[in-house]
Amino acid sequence: MHEAFVLAPWLYPALTALAVLTGCIDAIAGGGGLLTLPALIYAGLPPHLMLGTNKLQSAMGATVATTRYHRAGLFTLRPNLPATIAAFLGAGAGALVIQHFDAKVLRLVVPLLLMGAALYTLLSPRMDDAPGKPRLSEGAYLPVAGGIGFYDGFFGPGTGQFFAATLVALRGLGLTRATGLTKLLNLASNVASLVVFALGGQVIWLLGICMGAGSMVGAMIGTRLATRYGARLIRPLLVTASLALTGKLVWSWFAN
Repeated sequence: MHEAFVLAPWLYPALTALAVLTGCIDAIAGGGGLLTLPALIYAGLPPHLMLGTNKLQSAMGATVATTRYHRAGLFTLRPNLPATIAAFLGAGAGALVIQHFDAKVLRLVVPLLLMGAALYTLLSPRMDDAPGKPRLSEGAYLPVAGGIGFYDGFFGPGTGQFFAATLVALRGLGLTRATGLTKLLNLASNVASLVVFALGGQVIWLLGICMGAGSMVGAMIGTRLATRYGARLIRPLLVTASLALTGKLVWSWFAN
């Protein structure tokens, strides 16, 4: 339990400021977790607390981004409700599974997952705002949504990219509309994960709320930029963030 875990006071404003940046990145392109999780590791949080606290701040930022994208008309709720439910259920299952992993195992697995998420973002196919031909029906996409949701509950970073890439490649959406719908699916998976982690006592509430406030501010900025500039902003930001994080992770491995 986290009652005995104490953070240095300066980390609260530092991590909140970081959450403004990551909330903006998440709202535009996803991938903010590739920054927040290494930062929380650096702050000294045990793996399960790190994941649970990150879900709180992510859910707060995703709430703002989802609301603003919906108001901008990038998605409608009713036709996407089944995929939202699939993402919710998958994430709840993933969060349950990860809590049965030993913390020592997670300390080894987390860097590998971070590296994989960063490389996926960097190497994923080029996407733009032109709609394409759907390769899967709405019903056939449900297992995909549930599987990505499971990954989000189990770990998380890169979830936004996975949703956006599959919505473009499999459902035929343009990138900006896919980004809007991604926020709805990601909000569902974040909320489900947060509930499970909270019930397991794996959330530092004060830190999560502080970072969540920062994430909400960042989401307001990011959604405005994304709806204005679309794919020409989203794709370069994804690649830049992934290059930086991949380089940092590689350097950390060799340094240790």
